[in-house]
Amino acid sequence: MLDEYGFLRGSELDEPALPALYHFVYCSRAADGVDDAEVGRIVESAQRHNLARGITGVLVFGSGVFFQWIEGPAAQIQKLIASLHGDSRHYDIVSLSQSEEERERLYPNWDMEKVEAEDIRLVLQDALESAEDNNNVAALTRILKQLDAGPLNSLGRS
Repeated sequence: MLDEYGFLRGSELDEPALPALYHFVYCSRAADGVDDAEVGRIVESAQRHNLARGITGVLVFGSGVFFQWIEGPAAQIQKLIASLHGDSRHYDIVSLSQSEEERERLYPNWDMEKVEAEDIRLVLQDALESAEDNNNVAALTRILKQLDAGPLNSLGRS
């Protein structure tokens, strides 16, 4: 049987059940003053909180742009999404993907970590090409313009 975070409990470990995991993938622009040190604090805070909530994922930050994949129990991810939308450290939040499905975690051991950002432009360009919502198209265009204005730096995993 699965606990409330989608992990197998006790004697059920031998059963090949896959948890229902919700994922949310988004990109956004960092507010003025958000730098690598602030992103480090964000990652540290996430590491303290995500494990207890059953949330794993990856966070990428470079040239003032965030890209994040988070996965976990639907209720916990929905709370985190609401929190992200209320966070003044970023804006132009564009949802790239979100759904719930029975599957293995993509980032089972990453409660929040830093990673490199070299491929973020390709991911965002693909998202722009398939975007249908005018607000998302405008936000993705601004994000890509910001990426083009500066070099990508090392980032973080969630």
